[in-house]
Amino acid sequence: MSHKALFLDRDGVVNVEKNYLHKIEDFELMDGIVEVCRTYQEKGYLIIIVTNQSGISRGYYSEEDFARLSQWMVEHFRELGVYITHIYHCPHHESIDGACECRKPEPGMFLSAQKKYDLDMKHSVMIGDNERDIEASLKAGVGMNILLSAEAEISKADRIIHTLGELL
Repeated sequence: MSHKALFLDRDGVVNVEKNYLHKIEDFELMDGIVEVCRTYQEKGYLIIIVTNQSGISRGYYSEEDFARLSQWMVEHFRELGVYITHIYHCPHHESIDGACECRKPEPGMFLSAQKKYDLDMKHSVMIGDNERDIEASLKAGVGMNILLSAEAEISKADRIIHTLGELL
């Protein structure tokens, strides 16, 4: 039986955007994200994070730093009643590593999740804060795409929201 997923970009959707966030003490939840996750979780969605992390390739922080913050995030969300199924990340940057299949706007992280968790992409949802999130999601066949943006007026997304509270 296939599952539905709520795909989330990390920086700017799960947590407040801070350049190259990698320290727990700098982590700050976006308003409404826990409630949005709970709502989708109650409807049977798996919560999956898909995040570009070029700071690793750039040498700003290590895979270990990313793993430490990710593990803390999973535990923090669990304490708040939300189970994060998986955090996928792309450590690459095209100007350093060349092209890859995982860096959004490519769909690699979504397709890995689809394969691992037998996901029904057509009935899954993506919330991103950048057009490249939406492009990757569309390439992967995700059925509902939501752009969280204070400025955007045009997007390939199905819906543009200004706050996560609009989804509650």
